[in-house]
Amino acid sequence: MAESKQSSEATVSDVQKKIRAAFEAFDYESNNTVDVREIGTIIYSLGCFPSQADLHDLIAEVEEDQTGYIHLDSFLPVMSKVLLEHKFPPIPEDLLLQAFEVLDKEKKGYLEPEELTKYMTQEGELFTQEEMDEMLTALADHEKNVVYYKDLINQLTIDPDM
Repeated sequence: MAESKQSSEATVSDVQKKIRAAFEAFDYESNNTVDVREIGTIIYSLGCFPSQADLHDLIAEVEEDQTGYIHLDSFLPVMSKVLLEHKFPPIPEDLLLQAFEVLDKEKKGYLEPEELTKYMTQEGELFTQEEMDEMLTALADHEKNVVYYKDLINQLTIDPDM
């Protein structure tokens, strides 16, 4: 029984280390706070993919009196619980591939940036143009001006054993 408790404590400790590391990457002033607009990126980097509604609920729970900032002390326990309970799991890789293949009617293996932008800003949970610009800057093949969706899926999916 004691061994199980130690293992559980080690897991919590490991989870909190991951959360701290992700949080600190966006704590530009090293004061244990981040801009509320960075929280989605931090959560996604931890392998959690909440809906926009769930993300807003989580932010409301941890934001400091509507200041636009979130303190690590508020974020850490909430995010630890999210990770330990495996909330907001990623969409399976094969499902993402199927979705992109539906969009790629000509079976080219890629989408044009304009095409992807249209889908992402007009369907489902909408991306802003700023979010699309950031994503395309990071993910588009700039020589050919296309987005190879298998590469995108590889970047979006996380090995659960990591």
